[in-house]
Amino acid sequence: MSDIFDILKERIKEFPTQSGVYLMKNQLDKIIYVGKAKNLRNRVKNYFTGSKDHSAKTKALVFNIVEIEYLLTKTEVEAFLLEASLIKKHRPKYNIRLKDDKSYPYIQLSWQNDYPRLYLSRKVKKDGSLYFGPYTSGGAVFGTIRFLNRLFKIRDCTDHVFKTRSRPCMTHQIGRCTAPCVQLISKEDYRADVEGAKDFLKGRSKKLIKDLEKRMHINAGEEKFEVAAKMRDSMFAIKSIIEKQTVINDTSEKDQDAVSFFGDERGVLIETIHIRSGRVIGNRSHFINSVNPNSEEEDPREWLASVLNQYYEDNFIPDEVLLSVDLGSDIHRLLQDVLKARTGRDVIVRFATDEKGHALVEMASTNAKAHFEKQVSKEEEKKQGLDEIRSKLNLPKRPFRIECFDVSHFQGSETVASQVVFEDGVPSKEHYRRYKIKTVAGIDDFASMYEVLKRRFSHAEYDEPDLLVVDGGKGQLSQAVRILQELGKTHIPVVGLAKARTESNFKSETVDSTEERFYLPGRANPVVFKTNSEAYQILVGLRDEAHRFAITFHRERREKSSLESELDYIVGLGEKRKKLLLQKFKSIDEIRDAEVEDIAAVKSFNRVLAERIILQLQESEDEKSVDEFEDSSD
Repeated sequence: MSDIFDILKERIKEFPTQSGVYLMKNQLDKIIYVGKAKNLRNRVKNYFTGSKDHSAKTKALVFNIVEIEYLLTKTEVEAFLLEASLIKKHRPKYNIRLKDDKSYPYIQLSWQNDYPRLYLSRKVKKDGSLYFGPYTSGGAVFGTIRFLNRLFKIRDCTDHVFKTRSRPCMTHQIGRCTAPCVQLISKEDYRADVEGAKDFLKGRSKKLIKDLEKRMHINAGEEKFEVAAKMRDSMFAIKSIIEKQTVINDTSEKDQDAVSFFGDERGVLIETIHIRSGRVIGNRSHFINSVNPNSEEEDPREWLASVLNQYYEDNFIPDEVLLSVDLGSDIHRLLQDVLKARTGRDVIVRFATDEKGHALVEMASTNAKAHFEKQVSKEEEKKQGLDEIRSKLNLPKRPFRIECFDVSHFQGSETVASQVVFEDGVPSKEHYRRYKIKTVAGIDDFASMYEVLKRRFSHAEYDEPDLLVVDGGKGQLSQAVRILQELGKTHIPVVGLAKARTESNFKSETVDSTEERFYLPGRANPVVFKTNSEAYQILVGLRDEAHRFAITFHRERREKSSLESELDYIVGLGEKRKKLLLQKFKSIDEIRDAEVEDIAAVKSFNRVLAERIILQLQESEDEKSVDEFEDSSD
């Protein structure tokens, strides 16, 4: 180890002194840390000097480094941007990163379209759309979109359906859409309606209510009492929603985020309060267990700047970010430049010292403390559950990484398998994998599991699990043990999880049910956990997630196969054209209902082929309808 250490120290002397990003790798050639630097040589050299002052985490990092690479950038801002994207891509072990991968929903308004509509979106893109949020739940977003669609009669159809309609749909007939698809409303008038929805989402409620009130009086004066009544009802609906919102500053039109944190030796929770036009619309929490904010070894300027850099890579960037700590003028300026590079506009990042800003940060601090206690309680429960798993399954250590595999098929066709990973007792979705079974024909779950495990453990770049769970009883367990022996992986603990059985007892007219059973190699009787225990919830939740993931993949494969088989019989539609068609249209119904011009517009297609495709698919649908009618008659 000392030889590698000395070699790296010598190599660092040749590093350039300009800005860039450095990538540290372990003996498996896996990136374990990504950092940015204004001066690469000086920054990286610090890891190999003054080791007595390093934290335990930094010492562990340096001990595992066998290679260091770097990428040069023109500026420190570019290095900061590149660092965030590389952390997101490689998820290095020793980086402080946001492990909460839950995508919070936004309301997207396709403002760049002639006839905009409202969507739920979980990513903020530079596509010309306007984004509002983030909101706390998808239900809240759908509820708001539904309310605005009804209030302002905004279309709710997809762009594809919108372009292909030749007559108004049912939504127009019940008075909830102005039918822009068939030009029953002008582009200007429709956009005026959407402006109302935009004002509502931007928090300009007073302006919106004043406009509605004005239109109400105009319609009443023209004796259009029904229209005036709808305006009145809309005003009341908006006022009732506004009353439920927390108002911080009724005169502000700025979008702000207030950021604070709370923690101890168990970790830190970073809280972000979202304020839009003076109204609190939601909050978001991130727990990081590798940081102790009270430790002298931890510098809040370093880890908080890294967290903010990662957070604002995919989320909406407000006009102002208020912080509970002073990161120093240099870091504030750097973060401002980074956020400006992402948005194309000026963004203020500052330590909140004014009265209103301080009040917002105090709110974030209060929430951070409350959510920290709640999160720590959850973490403790997970640790207790993992400790019980270690004890009952005789594992050498608490299982940090648990992998589960499941096989799915339909009468032996389209056999697939899933790999689901839990880390610290919670799903780690970036490590999920899906497999198409290649070597097994027909129904043979044992052979399918054999293929999957062999393919999985042939990848040395993946971290080995502390526990392997296979969905099934002793049969599947024996397959797992066999492949682990062949690959020289017998040190990996494995358990087979058999589903609970329900059996009818005709003599006593009762229904008997068994518990979930956990089988270990070399043990006849299964291990049983209490159904209300955290250990049970982790293992069964892992198995259920693997089953869900496999079923979803299998359904996708089957639907695609069904779609392709119907297109196979169309003369003139080869594999290349079929692939192009499937890229354009997502389902057989979309192709059947499409206009001839839409299909003919696809590359290498023409009108004659388009007409043939639609005609044949419609005939096929008619034949199905006749078959279903005859079956029901029988």
